[in-house]
Amino acid sequence: MPIPADAKLFAVVPAAGTGQRMAAALPKQYLTLRGSTLAEQTLTRLLALARIQRIAVPVAASDPWWPELALSRHPRVLNCIGGASRAESVVAGLQALLGQAGARPGDWVLVHDMARPCVRLSDVERLVQASTDAGAILALPVTDTVKRADGHQQIEATLDRSQVWRALTPQLFPLGALLEALQHGLASHPGQITDEASAMELAGKRPLLVAGRADNIKVTLPDDLALADWYLARQEQEALQWQSA
Repeated sequence: MPIPADAKLFAVVPAAGTGQRMAAALPKQYLTLRGSTLAEQTLTRLLALARIQRIAVPVAASDPWWPELALSRHPRVLNCIGGASRAESVVAGLQALLGQAGARPGDWVLVHDMARPCVRLSDVERLVQASTDAGAILALPVTDTVKRADGHQQIEATLDRSQVWRALTPQLFPLGALLEALQHGLASHPGQITDEASAMELAGKRPLLVAGRADNIKVTLPDDLALADWYLARQEQEALQWQSA
């Protein structure tokens, strides 16, 4: 079932990380992608969804680049200081929405990676429509054969790939429930919280997996930036073809 009609929709896009694996001179969210920064590409896409009331962007306290972006002063963007981990940054974003944006615990929130600029709005809409009370995430069924390794990088087992999915973002949950799950998880099992869904799982919830598109990549390594550029160009071509049809 879709989220309740009387619930507002918000978003959190954490951006306090340094992106060390990119080996760049500045955090990856400020690298250039198709004439603007990666952060601008991602946020502009989410802002195109009119239903999203406000987008909280937790950034590092010492970040000198974010205030230079015009988008940081967008009326639907809420700036806040992030934490030392992704989960702590998401908690900061949720608290900012509750305290400064008029959000309520019963409202819903999309949490999206700043480094995923290629997410399709059609996938986000489908996620919102498909969500259950326990929430839902975009994910991709694994098609490769998956091996589990032991401590010596030797194969321990072959997993049943029909039951294995790659978690993507956005991930969609009731705002209050997610905040409570993250706070509890950080206090009791911080090493097990690798995304928002994992915190909800620790709280006993079973979020729905909604199949997303393979071009919803996360820019992590240097080669990923060129691939994101290619995917964005391809999406633009598809849009032009659709408009002219």
